[in-house]
Amino acid sequence: MRSRGHIPIRSCIGCGEKKPKREMIRIVCQDENIFIDPKGKASGRGAYICVSLDCLEKAIKKKAFSHALRYHIPSEVLEDLKRNLCQEILKRGEKDEKKNL
Repeated sequence: MRSRGHIPIRSCIGCGEKKPKREMIRIVCQDENIFIDPKGKASGRGAYICVSLDCLEKAIKKKAFSHALRYHIPSEVLEDLKRNLCQEILKRGEKDEKKNL
């Protein structure tokens, strides 16, 4: 019997929890453009965040996007990114493990 293979694990920049790559949202900084990478294949420096509004708030509060992407993100761009991430989180359905306990 063959194993299913390697499952890539990534850390959330908001909470620090490690999860499979497919369960997270990837944000990319490419030539000073910051955007959500739904397929996870775009070139550029990437950062991952859980599909959770709590993690999004934590990441913004501790300025984790700028640190992880190694790029100072202007406040207008950060607000736009926050709006897009909120839409993506709601589209995917917020996954909160605390609700399952």
